[in-house]
Amino acid sequence: MTLIKSISGIRGTIGGMPGDNLTPIDIVKFTTAYCRWLREANPGKRLSVVIGRDARISGEMVNDLVEGTVLGCGIDVINPGLATTPGVEMAVIAKGADGGIIITASHNPRQWNALKLLNGRGEFLNDADGKKILQLAERTDTLYPEVDHKGKVLGCEPYDDEHIAAVLALPLVDTGLVKSKGFKVVVDAVNSVGGISIPRLLRQMGVEVVEIFTTPNGEFPHNPEPLPENLRELSETVVREKADLGIAVDPDVDRLALVCEDGSMFGEEYTLVAVADYVLSKTPGNTVSNLSSTRALRDVTRARGGKYSAAAVGEVNVVTKMKETGAVIGGEGNGGVIYPGLHYGRDALVGVALFLTHLAQSGLTASQLRATYPSYHISKNKIELTPGIDVDAILERIKEEFAAEQVTDIDGVKIDFPDKWVHLRKSNTEPIIRIYSEAKDAGTAEELARTVIRKIEQIAGI
Repeated sequence: MTLIKSISGIRGTIGGMPGDNLTPIDIVKFTTAYCRWLREANPGKRLSVVIGRDARISGEMVNDLVEGTVLGCGIDVINPGLATTPGVEMAVIAKGADGGIIITASHNPRQWNALKLLNGRGEFLNDADGKKILQLAERTDTLYPEVDHKGKVLGCEPYDDEHIAAVLALPLVDTGLVKSKGFKVVVDAVNSVGGISIPRLLRQMGVEVVEIFTTPNGEFPHNPEPLPENLRELSETVVREKADLGIAVDPDVDRLALVCEDGSMFGEEYTLVAVADYVLSKTPGNTVSNLSSTRALRDVTRARGGKYSAAAVGEVNVVTKMKETGAVIGGEGNGGVIYPGLHYGRDALVGVALFLTHLAQSGLTASQLRATYPSYHISKNKIELTPGIDVDAILERIKEEFAAEQVTDIDGVKIDFPDKWVHLRKSNTEPIIRIYSEAKDAGTAEELARTVIRKIEQIAGI
């Protein structure tokens, strides 16, 4: 059982002892800290917060605790109920709210839940604000308002229709063209909130929809992370139904994975690559992804005349870099598409709409479209160390070992070679170094990872 505190919120497993797991006491404690931070940042203002949740089985219980705490802190609540993460982000903006709390553990299994915290721009908190909330959570001097000053529930209407309407209104989304193609698409929403929004979006685009696992009851039929090994039934259904595409989203719908018409994986890393290629073809500009994402985005961006930039891992870091560089598209290699034309947040709905428009305009099948992009292979490894080992010292030694190469140290250590790269990051919660490597073929990527792992073992004496 686990409780993980970070700048973006708090997540953990339900039940157990307070302070060690995500218990009612912990939920109230961190919600109170967030409300206190909002009050200190907006003195004298009547505040409101949007609260939404995915469909996991603990969601209703956590929602009731969060909503009651926010009201008890004297802050008004707008609660659309079952909602996607991007939908809550957009609702914060549309409703003029001062913040948002998303109750979701994203791709984590059913025993997990979390509070993801947003600012008044509908974006995840920066490092300074997140640390401030963690500090406030340890304070014991919170003064709650008296009964006449408690918050009120201002609204509880779902936000899916507004979200879908905003996506379909984008100039780069061509609903008429998509409809004319007569696409057939299979949707796996892992029995969470994507089962509400994704089929509805597709049908409004004139797409024939085959649904599997779209009942929003939180009973995940497989590991909810949209990785190839978890999407076998989606792949088989695409082939059996002679569909043009398979769509998989995680429980809170900020990650998008695609399956080609032949049942092969389009590749989570290539969701952003394909969408970016389409966006850049219409609106030339810059792109951003995180350091652990495929080099293919860089290649596609340069081919379209733009500049690619890499950010530290984490959505807030990607968004910050996108704003700095004026990027027209960005995201993360886990299927997270961030399109500023809609909002600054990973959004599977806008990813779906832009990809289908791209597919329709290309005249290609999904597998043919995938073949037009640079082919890279990513290897993901980790090395476990004993608690007494100084991980930072090891990373410094690795930097020295590869000083002749292009080294980036804004988030761990990334070493770029002409034809490959490797990225080392330490875990914030356990003595682990995660090692991602990429090359033109799987063998080279694996060998690069093994080379670095051997060097780490030599340095650590293990």
